[in-house]
Amino acid sequence: MDGQNTALLLIDLQNEGGTSAVPGMDRIIKKTADLIKVCRQKKIPIIYTRHINRGDGIGLANREPVDQNGEPLYYHTDSNSIEIISDLRNQPGDIIVDKYRYSGFHESSLDLMLRSLNIKNLIVGGVLTDVCVLSTVMDAYYRDYQIDLVKDICGTTTDGAHMAAVCMMANWVYDISIFDADQMCNKLSGESYHVWKSNEPDELQFTPDNLREVYDKLTVSCTV
Repeated sequence: MDGQNTALLLIDLQNEGGTSAVPGMDRIIKKTADLIKVCRQKKIPIIYTRHINRGDGIGLANREPVDQNGEPLYYHTDSNSIEIISDLRNQPGDIIVDKYRYSGFHESSLDLMLRSLNIKNLIVGGVLTDVCVLSTVMDAYYRDYQIDLVKDICGTTTDGAHMAAVCMMANWVYDISIFDADQMCNKLSGESYHVWKSNEPDELQFTPDNLREVYDKLTVSCTV
C-alpha cells in the first residue's frame, strides 16, 4: 500500500446511527478515532460519506419510510441526524461526500474526489456493514480500487448480518485485504501486522450454523 495513493473512507458515521442501533458502537467509534489519528499523522486523506434524505421528500428511494407529512424518518436534511458523530468530527481539509443511496459512489462526487487525489487504495470502515459499506465496497471494486476493509470499525444492527456481509466481501472482492483496526495502525506505522487475504473465490463458504466459525477464520491471518 502506497501512502501517497491511499485514503481512509468512512461510511455514514453519523448521529443517525447512534449508540443503540448498532451493537458495539462505542467500540467502533473508539477504534475509528485511533485509526483517524494515525492517518492524520501519515497525511492520509480522510473522506466521510453522509447518507441524507431531503426533508421535502424529493428524490427518496422507493418505499423510504416517511411520516404523515411525507418527510423522511431517517437522515432528514433538516436535522442534526446527518452530522458526523462528534467524537469523529471532520477537520478542515477532510472531504465530506453526501449521498442519496446506499453506495457512496452512486451519483455522488466520491469517484471524482478520489481520482483528483490520485487515490488507488481505500481503507474502508463504517456502518451499516450489510448495506452502505457492502454496496460501497462492491462499487469501489468495480472501479478497480484496492480495498483494505477494517472489519472492527464496521457494524450493523445484528452480529449475524455483520459477519455475513464481511464474509461476502471476502469471498467476492478477490483482492481485498481484511484488517482489525490495531493491525491497520501497525501497518501504517511501519510495524509488523496481521492481515487476511483470499486464496480463492468463495473461500469462506458459510451456513446459518457455522457463520461465526467461518467469520473467525478472518483472524487466522498471515503476519507481514
